[in-house]
Amino acid sequence: MTMDRKIKKKKFTAKRIIWILLAGGFFAFCFYKFVFGDYSNKLNVKRERITISTVRSGPFQEYIPVIGTVIPKKTIYLDAAEGGRVEKRFIEAGALVKKGQNILTLANTDMLLDIMNREAEFFQLNNDLRNAQLIMEQNELDLRSQLLELDYKIKQLKRKHLREKKLMNKKIIAAVQYEDTKTEYEYLRRKKELTRRTFDHDTRFRKHQIKQIEASLKRMESNLKIAKQKLADLTLRAPDTGHLTSLNAEIGESKKQGQRLGQIDILDGFKIRVPVDEHYLARINTGQHGEFTFDEKTHQLTISKIYPEVKDGRFEIDMMFEGVQPKAITRGQTLHIRLELGNLSKAVLLPQGGFYQKTGG
Repeated sequence: MTMDRKIKKKKFTAKRIIWILLAGGFFAFCFYKFVFGDYSNKLNVKRERITISTVRSGPFQEYIPVIGTVIPKKTIYLDAAEGGRVEKRFIEAGALVKKGQNILTLANTDMLLDIMNREAEFFQLNNDLRNAQLIMEQNELDLRSQLLELDYKIKQLKRKHLREKKLMNKKIIAAVQYEDTKTEYEYLRRKKELTRRTFDHDTRFRKHQIKQIEASLKRMESNLKIAKQKLADLTLRAPDTGHLTSLNAEIGESKKQGQRLGQIDILDGFKIRVPVDEHYLARINTGQHGEFTFDEKTHQLTISKIYPEVKDGRFEIDMMFEGVQPKAITRGQTLHIRLELGNLSKAVLLPQGGFYQKTGG
């Protein structure tokens, strides 16, 4: 009789040993990565795309990239010198105009009535002056006639007075007759003196009156000229030859005094208006240079004017072309400019690479 023998199960079989080894290896790898791993960022780049350059010391000119807009060197703004209603347009926006050419006409009825009233007052005052002059001349003639008549009578009485004085001394005539003649003679002399003083006073008064009227006429005439000039200003004319780039006025539209009606660009060249970040305000000066590429050619610019007022974190500068400006350049075109900051200085130089486009240097 045979008895069954209990077979003991092995704890470490080949399969279990393999799993233990694999698990131990995995945990050991994780522990190594956690303790000794490299956690820095990495970027895989192809070798042919890598540029290796030498960092050196040398002269350095700092530039900043800016964007400028082409504008005319000179722009004339057209404002309404006087208010009124747009009555007629002689030309349209976009056309070339010559100096003195009519652009549009405004109508102002109140101004026209005011000029008519001023003219009526001027003519009335002018008539008053003529009447005053006529009255003065008439009075002068009357007083001169009176003086002439008095002179004649005084001469007659003087002779009579002298004769009667001799006759009275000889007692040929009565004393009372002599006294009457003497009294009349003295009366006419005093009357002549009074008439002479009246004549002089009246002459001075009339001359003063005429001077006042003449001064008033001159003032009124000057005011009338100014009023007529204002009436002439209702016709807007081109102050210079150029390109009428805008005209904001429609027939029947009312315009106030000083309101902008349009602008004329003088076609004798362009300049570049460049907005610059306010951070560089202290480092920008007139005479500094910039450059841009146009039609595969590099052109030079020079700062001619700085507008220090800061708006929205920027200030503006004007730059002029050095030498001949590009022929194909047009108004309103934008240009990418490299604007220099300060003078040349010695510094450590790093050649420009791909990082410059992403970080702006």
